[in-house]
Amino acid sequence: MAGGGNRVFKKPSPNGKITLYLGKRDYVDHVDHVDPVEGIITVDPEYLKDRKAYVQLSCAFRYGREDMDVLDVKFRKEIYAATTQVFPPLPEDTRPSLTSLQERLVKKIGDNSFPFVFSLPENLPCSVSLQPGSDDTSKSCGVDFVVKAFCAENLEEKIHRRNSVRLVIRKVQFAAERSVPPSRAETTRQFLMSDKPLQLDAALDKELYYHKEPIQVTVNINNSSSKHVKKIRISVEQVTEVILYSQDSYVKSVCAEEPSDTVPPSSSFSRVFSITPVMDASNRENRGMALDGKQKHVDTNLASSTILVEGMDKEVKAMLVSYLVRVKLTVGRGGILGDLTTSEVFVDLPFTLTHPKPVESLGDEDIVIEDFVRKTCDGKDAEEEEAQAEG
Repeated sequence: MAGGGNRVFKKPSPNGKITLYLGKRDYVDHVDHVDPVEGIITVDPEYLKDRKAYVQLSCAFRYGREDMDVLDVKFRKEIYAATTQVFPPLPEDTRPSLTSLQERLVKKIGDNSFPFVFSLPENLPCSVSLQPGSDDTSKSCGVDFVVKAFCAENLEEKIHRRNSVRLVIRKVQFAAERSVPPSRAETTRQFLMSDKPLQLDAALDKELYYHKEPIQVTVNINNSSSKHVKKIRISVEQVTEVILYSQDSYVKSVCAEEPSDTVPPSSSFSRVFSITPVMDASNRENRGMALDGKQKHVDTNLASSTILVEGMDKEVKAMLVSYLVRVKLTVGRGGILGDLTTSEVFVDLPFTLTHPKPVESLGDEDIVIEDFVRKTCDGKDAEEEEAQAEG
């Protein structure tokens, strides 16, 4: 995950009159609280004149392509929006105290610096998007968070994109280690023309894994049948439920291993396999795969498992992501005609995939401000294309 330390993102508006500074772009949902979104904006005094300066934070869910927004039917739902006035400043007794980051930014940047802080509700969804296909040109289905700064006489005034600055941020989640037993599953299959069954037993070494961490899968097969286990396949399946607008469900195999091992009749097999679910060249074009709030032209990782708190309204989460390891056996007769009578035996092992607890601190070193302006191949502002907030 990006962010942390003394790195600060800076982005100016297209007209160069407003500049937004954020300490990071990834904000962590710790289940019981969410990192505050804090930063400052600077405004050209001649441009500000007698108007007010605002900062807005919005969370929206898009289901469907942008070109489907026709006949006043919007496939976009705003889940949350908050706006704060930073100039003229609110009465001192109602203003939050400057954070350490803001104090240092104001000192470094100087006058015309206006701080802001947003406290995100705990029940908002995390940033999740579905991987678009190679021929998709519009924004993919998913949840977006956007910070926007602008000047206006009032909030009802329509603001042109050129006169505002927007930066897409992500809300990501991590789950602390917990005392949940690892998954274990077993099944027994009885076949016709076979007196004895086939038994499959599989287990994981733990319940919670961090991104890029190998998963150890213990597989035990007791094949007392007359059938031949011709193939063993271990895969990680990602299950994504879209629960706003529809009840769509996507099941995507994000990685798989197919060892050369076979298990003849009246024999047993035991082995520990290692498999690592990551986003790489093998699944980068896997349409519908859920990602941790992918932004255009920026690599990301697989979406983390959705952590639900008891009593929480699932619909507010917009999209639910879960994972399981599937151990599948292809079983058939031996000989030339064996492939004509194959069947499958499998077990599923659920687990949680998430980020490790981040270690972030604002040290004593000087703040490094990074200009955040990315251009597409045709020279357009890539971040402006990502932002979906209207006005």
